[in-house]
Amino acid sequence: MDSSPPSRQFAGTADATSGRNGTAATKGKRWSQQVNESSNALDLEDGVFLRRDPAQIALSLKKSAERSRRRRAEPFRSAMSMLSFYINRAGRKLPRAQREILEQAKDELRELYGRPRRKARPAGRSAR
Repeated sequence: MDSSPPSRQFAGTADATSGRNGTAATKGKRWSQQVNESSNALDLEDGVFLRRDPAQIALSLKKSAERSRRRRAEPFRSAMSMLSFYINRAGRKLPRAQREILEQAKDELRELYGRPRRKARPAGRSAR
């Protein structure tokens, strides 16, 4: 039996799930890290999302998706999902410049697979 206070025994409490003074983050990996390492995700090159060239990011994702034997969806969907997953998980911590590069990488990826590019955003609107 766990000897920690009752409030920390339940996954639904803020202390246990936030990683701040809780046990969940210290005992195990965060779920997003586990997704990257052990799910039917792609085997990515190190630092692929930190690159400054959208075409290089897209090409690396395409190669990873086509090489992977663990993916369940078609290569394009797997690659696009991994890119979107990274952008969404980074959230507000992702610098605007890098977010723009990653959004451009989505269009590069679409182009590599012969898919149409997304529609341009109206003037004055930017990605969050």
